[in-house]
Amino acid sequence: MAQYDATKTVGGVRTATIDAGLRAHMNKVYGTMSIGMIITAAAAWAISGLATTTVPTEYQIGANEYLTQLGYMIYATPLKWVLFLLPLGMVFGFGVAANKLSASGLSTYFFAYAAAVGLSLSSIFLIYTGYSIIQIFLITAIAFASLSLWGYTTKKDISAWGSFLIMGVVGLIVAMVINIFLQSEAMMFAISAIGVLIFAGLTAYDTQKIKSEYVAHASQGDSEWLGKAAVMGALTLYLDFINMFLFMLQLFGNRE
Repeated sequence: MAQYDATKTVGGVRTATIDAGLRAHMNKVYGTMSIGMIITAAAAWAISGLATTTVPTEYQIGANEYLTQLGYMIYATPLKWVLFLLPLGMVFGFGVAANKLSASGLSTYFFAYAAAVGLSLSSIFLIYTGYSIIQIFLITAIAFASLSLWGYTTKKDISAWGSFLIMGVVGLIVAMVINIFLQSEAMMFAISAIGVLIFAGLTAYDTQKIKSEYVAHASQGDSEWLGKAAVMGALTLYLDFINMFLFMLQLFGNRE
């Protein structure tokens, strides 16, 4: 396969301007993603605080853990489905938002989405130990950074991975739906292991795709498009990270 070096050439000509612009673009992608991750973690941690030990026993969820009345309303009533479906609806709305909003407006939409994800993920603090969550998060962060760096620096064209990885995601979703009815621990283990591999591959693939898309549009000088592309790139890598983290947590997390 031919060597791949999209950062260096446009029409076969090396341009230092594009190299510098690409670095700034990728810094914006990673910076936006990082802010989104901080918002998600803060929202999840804050809502998980609705577990306490000072309320009536009818809200008990563990040997020494109880829910506040607000926590009970969120986790033990149909409101939990609102929290679950809100991020799903918002992520499908990104396409419309990208067309209608400015780059700054799209950033705000992304940060709101990150907060919604945090609310929906807050229940992991009621399922897994805090130490386990932090440990798996750090492991995922190291793995993500390594994979993304490889995707950015490799000269190998990995664009052919895309169709196989997307097919893998579809197969993963089908398997998860089937296992809702089967409730097989062995199948869940397999789903989690395959999920980690798929989103590890997507991390490298998406990083290279973000890089190549920038190079393809850099000469056009469309700052508004580049601003929106940075947010959409941040969303893509954010989703890769979140999914890899959740699958790793299912594999290696210690439950309460």
